[in-house]
Amino acid sequence: MADKTGKKLSLLGLRAADGRDPQIAGLAVDSRQVREGYLFAALPGSEVHGGEFITYALRQGAAAVLTDRQGAAMAADALAGSGVALVVAQDPRAALAGAAALWFESQPETVVAVTGTSGKTSVANFTRQIWQALGLRAISLGTMGVEGDYSARLAHTTPEPITLHRVLSEAAFAGVTHAAMEASSHGLDQRRLDGVRVAAGAFTNFSQDHLDYHQDFDSYFAAKALLFDRILEPGAAAVICTDDERGRQAAGIAQARGLAVTTYGRGEGCDLRILGQRYDATGQELRFSAHGRTHLIRLNLIGGFQAENVLCAAGLCMATGADPGAVIAALPGLETVRGRMQLAARRTNGAAVFVDYAHKPGAVIAALQSLRPHVMGRIVAVIGAGGDRDRAKRPLMGAAAREYADVVFVTDDNPRSEDPSAIRAAVLQGAGPDATEVGDRAEAILRAVDVLEPGDALLIAGKGHETGQIIGSDVFPFDDAEQASVAVAALDGMI
Repeated sequence: MADKTGKKLSLLGLRAADGRDPQIAGLAVDSRQVREGYLFAALPGSEVHGGEFITYALRQGAAAVLTDRQGAAMAADALAGSGVALVVAQDPRAALAGAAALWFESQPETVVAVTGTSGKTSVANFTRQIWQALGLRAISLGTMGVEGDYSARLAHTTPEPITLHRVLSEAAFAGVTHAAMEASSHGLDQRRLDGVRVAAGAFTNFSQDHLDYHQDFDSYFAAKALLFDRILEPGAAAVICTDDERGRQAAGIAQARGLAVTTYGRGEGCDLRILGQRYDATGQELRFSAHGRTHLIRLNLIGGFQAENVLCAAGLCMATGADPGAVIAALPGLETVRGRMQLAARRTNGAAVFVDYAHKPGAVIAALQSLRPHVMGRIVAVIGAGGDRDRAKRPLMGAAAREYADVVFVTDDNPRSEDPSAIRAAVLQGAGPDATEVGDRAEAILRAVDVLEPGDALLIAGKGHETGQIIGSDVFPFDDAEQASVAVAALDGMI
């Protein structure tokens, strides 16, 4: 934890243009959180530049301002003669990350980071579960917040540097020695992980997502690859799925950087290789090889893709010093992550209802394909798409459901500021004429549960663990798993 008396600006790796070196009492990226003696980081944003809030931060008592040339120009009049130390950096995000690391100082001894389009949450959670099974004090950090031997809520998958380093410091202070965190493309691109001492990084897979933020697929991949190209130091470990071309490309980047690469997947030559899977209604048996030795275990996890997630987590634990035999022995005890192929309810006729966070085309395909071997009857899918996000993926979401499910209901996800009916129309373009449109999400879930026959399964995709639905600027309470349970209870006469 940082010294309550503060630190000199220079001890945070920052230098003011006029040589001022004030004592800093705290750090803030939100001007409303600035207090007397704070450093305010006025960062460029996608919609507004933090420079617009420098004047307010000065009124709040900021002792120093970190920004770029644009931000300094925006508040030039207010800064002139203010006596405030002005730090102008070419990359203020990187400067802030370094300052935050120096401010909070401590981190868990072993930190690993997971990037990729899908599977980040499950891999981070499974890694934490394995460490805990080995008797280590561990946390996972990301979409689900901070879970494990220290807990906290997070607003973003990869928080901005001040929050991230504060959480890591508090976890270390609480005795946590191991942390597994999700590394989103936004977080990597915006240097939120800079300053974190990452011992190992993982790459799960790559498919369409976040093209509302990234210009194209190459830009999206380049952001993911920053974990191996910039964050990890030579000699650190990389655990990479090489089943697709982007994974092999990531492995090449890692090897060129001098990282110790462990590969996993289904292809020949993988260090951790899936050899076979056998499915039943409640889980699967997994036959795999680990560095040349063959193993057979049972996983109480639904979905074939979970095998990849499990091997990735195992690889991260082994790559950071855990005994391979102990790691493999812990795998049968892994539990499903909330909102990730979660069994939410079961009808009296035996039909099962699952909730999953799949909110992009590749994830929907993976979820439905992986559910199929567990299901004797039909697969029913409830899907939607979020507003103010990548519009190109909406018909692809519908097409994925049409291709891999037998019955499709199209409903609202988080429409945000957009017209919900327009979003549904785009999804329906791909879902086809046989899909049923039901705008109200609760009604869509009820109607989908109602059509379930013995041997069928329902996948409610898109929101997973989320407990709210964003309509306009409001967040209304909504939990897919809870709604599924209510629907089953109502239809089966339990209430």
